[in-house]
Amino acid sequence: MYDNESEGGPKGTFEIYKAEADTLLKQGDYRKAIESYTIALELMPNDKNCLVARSRCQLALGDTSKALTDAETSLADDSTYHKGIYQKAEAMYQKGDFELALVFYHRGHKLRPELQEFRLGIQKAQEAIENCVGTPDRVQLNTTGDLSFFTEQDEKKKKRRPGAVVRPPTQQKQKQKRDLNRSHANEKTIKQMLGELYGDKRYLEKLLKETDSSTKTGKTIYDLADEGLSYLDTRTDFWRQQKPMYARRFERNAMRKKYSSKKPISDDYIIGELEKIDDAQSASKFKESLKRAQICLQTVDSYSEAQLANKMALKAQLHSCMGNAYLELGQYDKALQHHQEDYDIGEKFDIEEAVSRGLDNLGRVYARKGDFEKAIKVWDTKLPLSKTPLETTWLCHEIGRCHLEMDRPEKARDYGERSLAAAELADDQVWQLHASVLIAQSEVKLDELTSAFSNFEKALDMAKVLKDPSAEAAIKKAMEEVNEKIVQDVKSKDENNSATTSARNDDKGDGGKDEEAASDTETQQDQDTGAETEQTAADTEDKGNSSMNIPSLNWKMPDIVILLNSWHSL
Repeated sequence: MYDNESEGGPKGTFEIYKAEADTLLKQGDYRKAIESYTIALELMPNDKNCLVARSRCQLALGDTSKALTDAETSLADDSTYHKGIYQKAEAMYQKGDFELALVFYHRGHKLRPELQEFRLGIQKAQEAIENCVGTPDRVQLNTTGDLSFFTEQDEKKKKRRPGAVVRPPTQQKQKQKRDLNRSHANEKTIKQMLGELYGDKRYLEKLLKETDSSTKTGKTIYDLADEGLSYLDTRTDFWRQQKPMYARRFERNAMRKKYSSKKPISDDYIIGELEKIDDAQSASKFKESLKRAQICLQTVDSYSEAQLANKMALKAQLHSCMGNAYLELGQYDKALQHHQEDYDIGEKFDIEEAVSRGLDNLGRVYARKGDFEKAIKVWDTKLPLSKTPLETTWLCHEIGRCHLEMDRPEKARDYGERSLAAAELADDQVWQLHASVLIAQSEVKLDELTSAFSNFEKALDMAKVLKDPSAEAAIKKAMEEVNEKIVQDVKSKDENNSATTSARNDDKGDGGKDEEAASDTETQQDQDTGAETEQTAADTEDKGNSSMNIPSLNWKMPDIVILLNSWHSL
């Protein structure tokens, strides 16, 4: 956790706390995830994604009331937000409000009919309602039979001794409810449903019997034990209504018979294949990587979503691997096809990671093809989805490089400055170096040479800090080119001034003396210019002999993702 106890509030940004909370949620550390989501919501109140994610954590911890509150808050500004609708339905379902849950499952299904979770929600809510209520002709109530029990109870109430200890109405009702539950469900069924919690239930029942609730301490213990039993009874009712034990056994046996001829796929196999695909790409064995990804995709496709819960996410990732392999093999059309498939799956099944990854890679392919306009369009779409400053800095840098290639130096500089600001926020010196070089190159094209030289100097200082001699050499070379151009401009300006002065002197008729004076002036200016050139060269020499394979001023981008060819790639 980041330290949030400072005078100015939380030290981190919303994106940092949100990313930390997302990681904790994936790791199953729900309590810490809730803390991080809470801090993030303090920085950006009513963020819908944070509210839904925190609701999921609370639901995992069994706090259905808070989970429902967060889900409803996420719908306050947008009642059609499908993630909030689904989370509200889930919270109601976990509370046992199956009818209301069914209403919201249907509402979400109407908005997003392609999402499977709403269809599954409708199915399980309907089954729970049927398990709880049954068919109309299953039970018929009547007033015949022995009603003497109720008469005896009324007489006991009238004869109750004055001053006798009366159990609070709420506790009495809860006890009656538990007794009623035990009369309708035998201990064996309850034990099966509760599992390890059954021992806790027996302990709480014993503690409740042996506690004297007439004292203050005893009442506190009694209330706590009673609350625990009530929760366990509620869960028992919920699990029984959700799916009876015999129905679960029947469905498991049916599934075994249905798929007994097909061996279930192993998660270890999928993970192992993905690692091998990644290793092959890292070793530049792109054909091997492509072949493995194709075989793995065929295997994943041969299983249903019931057998492979994360099937669509795996398919999207494999399409991404195949797209990367085709890109490195120079087959751009096939690369675009697979990266588009990755993006489409993410959009259809609401897989945020696939959507983000698809946009990144589509931009890469367009840039590699030289279609910079489409690359800019794709990355501009991705930019608002950026979650971290580091992601923002490289996106802005890539868009700026595309503008520079299309001879739009002003826009390139604007994106370079945005990239630099994000890199400073992320405290990443490598990207600060990239952004400074991009700004300097843009200013060279804008003929703002003094400013360009200054930004190259900043980049050189960062290259020294990073201890990269190749970066230093490349920046130094760029600085020498800029310096030469500055000197040439100064000489050209001086020559024009000298010519103008000479012409004026000729017109005045003071030829000899004026020519001599002009010659003296020109000589003095040449000496000053030479001194200035020597001083600048000396300053450049002091910056160190370095060499980052940074693109030169006439850089033609061979691969937009490989930002600096020899020392860094994404």
